[in-house]
Amino acid sequence: MSTGPRSGRARSRSPLLRPSGPAPATPAAPAAHTGAELRSLLGLVAAARPTVRTVTVGHGRDPASEAAALAFAEAWQARGGEVQALVDWPDAAASWLRAARRLTTGTPDAWVVAGGPLGWAQLSRRLRHSTDWTPRRTFGFASLGDILAVELAGAETLRGMSGATPDGGTWRVGGELISYHPADPAPPRRYDDFQE
Repeated sequence: MSTGPRSGRARSRSPLLRPSGPAPATPAAPAAHTGAELRSLLGLVAAARPTVRTVTVGHGRDPASEAAALAFAEAWQARGGEVQALVDWPDAAASWLRAARRLTTGTPDAWVVAGGPLGWAQLSRRLRHSTDWTPRRTFGFASLGDILAVELAGAETLRGMSGATPDGGTWRVGGELISYHPADPAPPRRYDDFQE
């Protein structure tokens, strides 16, 4: 992790998105997470190096994102992990600074997030500008593996963030692109496994 807020950046500029042109359409609320998505996300966090023990879980205020965050927190604790905090954020706020500070308090080993692309883009820009948060230690549900989040936040803001897809695959932000990796297929069944 970095040693502190990004000191080389001009503090007079706000990291918040500036409206340009017509207002974008309100994005649809995130879809409910799937069991395969949750298992894949748990696997990503458990396989991270250095080892992750403590996480802070964040979510947008829509019902699907809250349910996903709670499901991850419960499953992580059932595996013996620790959840330092559960933090929510709005899609619209004056600065997102309060949520950013709550997410980074206590220096967790990693962050797990669920939400819509617009709210996450705003919050991640504030995190990058004002805290020692790093996207490489941040894992998201499928709703955040959307190119819109990268376009809104800026490629450097989310570079290295990874997450799970609804079918149990994974995604990773690399610059201006997101790479998607399908779930491992089920092993082939042997002939004598079939029941008649």
